Amino acid sequence: MAVRTDLLPPRYRDPLRVGHGGMGEIFCAVDESLGRSVAIKVLSERFAEDHAVRQRFMREALAAARLSGEPNTVTIFDVGEWNERPFIVMEHLPGGTLDDRIAREGPQPVDRVLRWLEQAAAALDHAHARGVVHRDVKPGNLLLDRDGNVHVADFGIASAAGMDSLTATGTILGTAGYLSPEQAQGQRATSASDLYGLAVVAFELLTGERPFKRESMTAEAAAHANEPVPSASARRRGLPHEVDLVFQKALAKRPEHRYPSARAFVEALEDALRASATDETVAMPVPVPPAPISARPARRWPFVLALLLLGALAGGILAFALTRGGSDHTAAPPDVRTIVKTIQGQATTVTQQVTTTAASPPPPPSPPPSPPPAAGSQSGAALNDAGYNRMKVGDYEGALPLLQQAVQKLQGTGRIEEAYADYNLASTRLHLNQCDGVKDLLKSSERIQGHRSEIDTAKAQEKSQCRGGGD
Repeated sequence: MAVRTDLLPPRYRDPLRVGHGGMGEIFCAVDESLGRSVAIKVLSERFAEDHAVRQRFMREALAAARLSGEPNTVTIFDVGEWNERPFIVMEHLPGGTLDDRIAREGPQPVDRVLRWLEQAAAALDHAHARGVVHRDVKPGNLLLDRDGNVHVADFGIASAAGMDSLTATGTILGTAGYLSPEQAQGQRATSASDLYGLAVVAFELLTGERPFKRESMTAEAAAHANEPVPSASARRRGLPHEVDLVFQKALAKRPEHRYPSARAFVEALEDALRASATDETVAMPVPVPPAPISARPARRWPFVLALLLLGALAGGILAFALTRGGSDHTAAPPDVRTIVKTIQGQATTVTQQVTTTAASPPPPPSPPPSPPPAAGSQSGAALNDAGYNRMKVGDYEGALPLLQQAVQKLQGTGRIEEAYADYNLASTRLHLNQCDGVKDLLKSSERIQGHRSEIDTAKAQEKSQCRGGGD
């Protein structure tokens, strides 16, 4: 297609028109000075005729250029004006846009969606920290490089071109599907508006369609402002119901009710996607894993018990034989005692006969059992065992100090006992409605022992109980 040569400075040769956005025309060209391919966006003529819009476009473009070089942000090489038409020169990304992917493939694999959202979230959070608001987050502004990584383009350009208001007839076609309620009502866009747009993108990547898709842009914008958030799990089989709770918050009508950052939204979505799709309980009991492996050697109780039984049987036979001498025998029967002695680690049964009389005093009572060793002298594995036994009978108050000491002693060992102790302490704190450190304990346990369904369940409860279901 022939390209008007007066639209671009002479240094950009072999221009090829590749698209048309709401703000203007998009070209690929070669930067003759640097010898590299670039993408160039030229402000549409109808906007360029307004001197105020041209100035605002340049101001916003320069602000966006400050973000160049940051991860997952499209790099801007040049901002200028040629023949009263502002233009922006940026890196050329050959992977197309997420809009292209959705149109071609429909819903995307969950792992890929999470990776793309994490990358977009990093770029948006960084821009917001610098005071730059995107105002037009949509799949068409999320570009892919050769390795399939997302880069966010067009920071602030929608506002500069006057596209963040429905009063600009025809300028937001294809964008209304991602407008926040406040933008749809003509209010100023903020970082919370960007987070709303990212949530709409996430919904579309997971389900293949926008949450409020309508026949006209006006109806769709009105739906964003007035209609309840639809269920994503109902639109794609296999999505857990917990995902719907995340989108309820991310797509809240009021900005202050949404997630505080793009990263917080993506983390909540990741937790929800890993939760069971069949468990709809918000606050569920946390199952305790199998008894942890003890670091102590196995005891030889079965062997010793057998010796005791054999000794008791021998003593009984001897007593029976001695008392068969006649029924008129008036002397007290002999007292036969069976004693088990341990000699050089081996249990030996010794039968001992002691003659007693009726006047003999009863034997003194056995001394009370010695108290268990102090917790401070026990190993981390033993403390975990003791805490686990308390948990099994519902004594979480008693388990808490034991497990705290167990975690402290086992921390950094990387042994399976450390994983069990971390999980048991997290579970105990959840049962006691104590949220401090629970998330880190669960992550540590999973890092050591690998993925466990019990840990997934505990994470879901921690999110619901300690973060108010993501609130």
